[in-house]
Amino acid sequence: MYWMSAEGLADDPTAGALASFLAVPADTLGPYLERCVADGYLKPAGAGYSLTESGEQAGKRGFADEFAELTKPGHGECDEDCWCHDSLEAAAECSGSKVASHAHN
Repeated sequence: MYWMSAEGLADDPTAGALASFLAVPADTLGPYLERCVADGYLKPAGAGYSLTESGEQAGKRGFADEFAELTKPGHGECDEDCWCHDSLEAAAECSGSKVASHAHN
């Protein structure tokens, strides 16, 4: 649901929409959704469900964990502590210095 919301696919998906998306029978998914409501990760929203603040935080952590290998900087790429994140000008300078460095190699 975190990914669906972040991608603008659905903010309050129904059990049927989630079952279709996850390729799981709605009858199988229903008890899990209710448990997530009881545990404070989801809340009823109209005909569907939405993430609570706790659910959103858990979704962020889960997404980060699942895709950590794909989202970490590659060789020669900046990490989140790079000075280039200070401003747009710094980002342009950092990017430009990498291009110039590769041109000289």
